[in-house]
Amino acid sequence: MIVPSFFNDSYFDEMFNSLSGSDSAKALMRTDVKEIGPDYLLEIEMPGFEKDEIHAELEKGYLTISGVHAKKIDEDEKCGKYIRRERYMGKCARSFYIGENLTQEDVKAKYENGILTIAFPKEKKPEIEEKKRISIE
Repeated sequence: MIVPSFFNDSYFDEMFNSLSGSDSAKALMRTDVKEIGPDYLLEIEMPGFEKDEIHAELEKGYLTISGVHAKKIDEDEKCGKYIRRERYMGKCARSFYIGENLTQEDVKAKYENGILTIAFPKEKKPEIEEKKRISIE
């Protein structure tokens, strides 16, 4: 049983078995996890990303969120040459284990004002096939 610790920031990383191998991805994609009734809600900061630059995939129980900022050379040339660039350009990703019994239809995502919100049920029991009687002739 997992017991929350108010002094341990990695509680939810342990709970969801976060797979992020990079501290920079964690810093860029800061995530809050809420428990709302029968669901979990992830709120992931992704400032500066456009909706079409964000991808969410569910495979073997792992929810992977990734974002890609592509450098647009044409725009840079028209607007002048950068001397210093502090805004993020590149790719980042984080993964969370949310359960093997969930399907893509169970996960709902919305992106608004730099925050990606993902909701999914806490627990979904595997579907058990009903017993069906076979008639014997």
